[in-house]
Amino acid sequence: MENINVHKTAIIHAGAKLSPGVSVGPYSVIESNVTLGDNVLIGTHCVITGKTTIGRNCKIYSGAVVGSAPQDKKHSTDDNVFLNIGENNTIREYVTINPGTVDGGSKTVIGNDNLFMAYSHIAHDCIIGNHCVMANAATLGGHVTLEDNTMIGGLSAVHQFVRLGRLCIVGGCSKVVQDVPPFSMCDGHPASVTSVNSVGLKRARVSSETSRLLKKAFKILFRSGLARKHALEIIARELNSCPELEHLIFFFKTSERGVCG
Repeated sequence: MENINVHKTAIIHAGAKLSPGVSVGPYSVIESNVTLGDNVLIGTHCVITGKTTIGRNCKIYSGAVVGSAPQDKKHSTDDNVFLNIGENNTIREYVTINPGTVDGGSKTVIGNDNLFMAYSHIAHDCIIGNHCVMANAATLGGHVTLEDNTMIGGLSAVHQFVRLGRLCIVGGCSKVVQDVPPFSMCDGHPASVTSVNSVGLKRARVSSETSRLLKKAFKILFRSGLARKHALEIIARELNSCPELEHLIFFFKTSERGVCG
């Protein structure tokens, strides 16, 4: 195998597809339905299993288990389910990631340039965008969606079917049981919105005018005492439209679990 570095103690099952530049460390196991893209680095004592595809330049550290069966009582070993991981992701020590379930669409999908710190867990049927961060021991229940640039603090738990909006940040040790709006800071047990994520907006190079509009929108949504439907109508009518504001309104209108207060 050209330009592939596999330690003599690693086990590579027949049928596994390893691209050029792949490195597999001591005592790791790569099972037969796995595809590893260019330059994927697998550390020591890792298990990559299931119908799992990992994009190029991903790094997987010691003890990670990627693609193991969903922790769902309805799952059968005969189910045709998948885990698709994009490019340039960093998966730290002892992270666990499960594929989808038949009832949930059959796929867990992870985008590009994400960081999953040690002991974090991604359950079945999750959809994760790009540039997200899950700190140590953060946990996603099944069917969770993370939009781009989401950050989750350590030891936080996200309930099944919850959505976390773009550029939101969840404080450490939080219990997230409802959707977290885009561009927000959220914290608590259960988690609630504390403010606009001003630092995140600045780092994302969102204009000062857009940040000002978002702060006004958050004040109407969370400080006015108005019902959410009425607050959204005022925002749409009285604030100048911009893509970020339109996304915020769309997020609220499409929430199925409700948005945290």
